[in-house]
Amino acid sequence: MAIDKWEIVIGCEIHTQLLTKTKAFCACENRYGGMPNTRVCPVCLGLPGAMPRISKGYVELGAVAGHALNCNIARFTKFDRKHYFYPDLTKGYQITQYDIPLCTDGHVDLPLWHYSKDEQPGGPKCRDKNFKGEPCIIDGKYRRVRIERIHLEEDVGKSLHLQGAHSYIDYNRSGTPLIEIVTKPDMTSPEEAALFMQTVQEILRYVNVTAGNLEEGNMRCDANINLNVWEDGKLYHTPISEIKNLNSFKSIRDACTYEAQRQLKEFQEDRQEFNPGFKVTMGWDEAKGQTVVQRTKNSFVDYRFVVEPDIKPFSVSEELIQRALSRVGELPEVKRQRFKKEYGLSDFDVETLTGSRALALWFEEAAKGAKDVKKVANWILAELLAVLNEKNITIEKVNITPKHITELVNAIADKKITSAQGKTVFAKMMESAKLPSQIIKDEGMETVSDTGAIEAIVDQVIAANPKAVADYKGGKTNVVGWLMGQVMKESHGKANPGVATKLVQEKLSKL
Repeated sequence: MAIDKWEIVIGCEIHTQLLTKTKAFCACENRYGGMPNTRVCPVCLGLPGAMPRISKGYVELGAVAGHALNCNIARFTKFDRKHYFYPDLTKGYQITQYDIPLCTDGHVDLPLWHYSKDEQPGGPKCRDKNFKGEPCIIDGKYRRVRIERIHLEEDVGKSLHLQGAHSYIDYNRSGTPLIEIVTKPDMTSPEEAALFMQTVQEILRYVNVTAGNLEEGNMRCDANINLNVWEDGKLYHTPISEIKNLNSFKSIRDACTYEAQRQLKEFQEDRQEFNPGFKVTMGWDEAKGQTVVQRTKNSFVDYRFVVEPDIKPFSVSEELIQRALSRVGELPEVKRQRFKKEYGLSDFDVETLTGSRALALWFEEAAKGAKDVKKVANWILAELLAVLNEKNITIEKVNITPKHITELVNAIADKKITSAQGKTVFAKMMESAKLPSQIIKDEGMETVSDTGAIEAIVDQVIAANPKAVADYKGGKTNVVGWLMGQVMKESHGKANPGVATKLVQEKLSKL
């Protein structure tokens, strides 16, 4: 028996904490870190008699995420209890949504230009026969990943494994509002799975649903992976492995890459095949670079889902759904395409400028009155972002406004100052927050364009440098640049370079 070919099949479950002020079902503050077990109450600790209540804004933020990921929003929904035992699960069950999730039938389009030609996923059709034959590759530019559902649920506590023989539980995170984004098995490579999480992170940050900080654990991914294997013309499916709690793009890529090879080897040696009621839960050992078995799941019966008796099923109002929709706005990939078309910017430029919604809006505000939008982009990308990185601050914290960049670009375009002077003006405005027009006036920097004044300086420079003139007559044309430097020096950088260059050339040609 010989393997003809094989392919990877990946579906993701992304858990994302929401940016509500309080936890999901109580009034405890929702934030990261702090002294362990200080932001807890009888509700999030699951003490007997404590009654959960849905926090204001929880459902609405879930609907915002649903709209952003092209989902349908349920008009009626409910919460359920999912039972399992784990030390960081205080109640012995998790409040979640089972058969009536808040959001269904969405999709995310992954831009294929992130791949090299060799890496681009193939296959013109989705493998699910119920997908009505629609293409997975959209317009040859995007890979569509379908979202089966987004449901609301609460987070669990955090296990702390310290050196030695002891482990501790911090329940501050317990009860934090989450959404779980569940995809169809539409991804065909580890790189694609990593790109999917990166794209979702970007979108949800854009709509201010989550902080999306992977290092803090408020966004993490469970990757469900198995293989399609063709052997002597017959198709086999390997068992599904669910790799839990991947919290970096690198770990998603590396874990799926390792697990694919492990499953292939297992299939070759032990003929392990897919069973719809069986799934292996795996962990990712970053240090060893390998997946490890944590437990097995036989079916959803293990969870003993029941309707949450302490929270009544509820209707979602049209007002809430429309309010959530209004909070979405233009999403990053749409904005990137518009920036390229409207402003003529490169892929690199638009990728960076749309890195956050705040930066994109800041750029557009600066571009409104600018005479050269490309130069606006250059000043932001090359100069402003360097300052932000150096100071480790975001665009929201910068001490200048978009008007500062607009004025600076226009001052150079109008030849009031030179590009070199622009650097000086930029440094001064970052230091003082004064507008460029004020700095140019205070420093007496405005370029001299008066031909008569510049001509007098040119005559003075030529008269003072007879050797340079002789070199020019001897064929050394690069002398023109040197003489130009002397003119700019004598004018204290104020001479209009274009006018000065023309005059130097004219004077030398007549000698």
